[in-house]
Amino acid sequence: MKPLLEVKELVKTYPAFRLGPVSFSVNAGSITGFIGRNGAGKTTTLKSILHIVHPDSGAVEYFGAPLSAGEKSIKQRIGYAGGAVDWYPRKKISDIVAVTKLFYENWDDAAYKKYLDVFSLNPEKTPRELSEGMKVKLNLALALSHRAELLILDEPTSGLDPVSREELLDIFKALRERGVAILFSTHITSDLDKCADHIVYIKKGELVAAASMASFLDSYASNGVRPGLEDIMIACEKEDFREKLAD
Repeated sequence: MKPLLEVKELVKTYPAFRLGPVSFSVNAGSITGFIGRNGAGKTTTLKSILHIVHPDSGAVEYFGAPLSAGEKSIKQRIGYAGGAVDWYPRKKISDIVAVTKLFYENWDDAAYKKYLDVFSLNPEKTPRELSEGMKVKLNLALALSHRAELLILDEPTSGLDPVSREELLDIFKALRERGVAILFSTHITSDLDKCADHIVYIKKGELVAAASMASFLDSYASNGVRPGLEDIMIACEKEDFREKLAD
């Protein structure tokens, strides 16, 4: 089966940072966790594969076709949420959504109303009246309401309380059962322990691993005991830190 998203040798260079080359794929009906320290390049990668920023080289394919060949139609089939909503802080949520839905051919009002209820969002409020966690929920509600086949989410559980995070992970699992693919970055590795099928790990812009969760954990197992994701990340990053201290 062709992956819904395929990233090949992606490179993006800034004066003080270089990403890549990064390669990985995301399949239908799977949850892929994207991990790395703050500043490792997770957000740069996600924005590059969406052409929010333009990569220097590499290829990105959605549904078997290059993004450059049909960006408008492809983005009808994907959902993106990149943190809290800051646009139009004094406009009512209902007014923001009335405009947003015009951009999506498959906007589903019933799904939108369901997520308003699930996330306890009041459409008569404005973004400036929402907590940071509720802003994240609003952004997710918009991403989930146009029948996207692939969700690309940057730190979707950041700012949410533990109960809200559990509810969101339950939504992810339900979407996976319907064949939706989810790629989400997070530094809360315990969330991935509960739901991820695959892991992509980058460190200082370089790809460390892109593998199934099982094989990734097995590669760090000792005496038949698998460490957790958090333990693996701490060990990898501490090793790098110790090398710096020794220089």
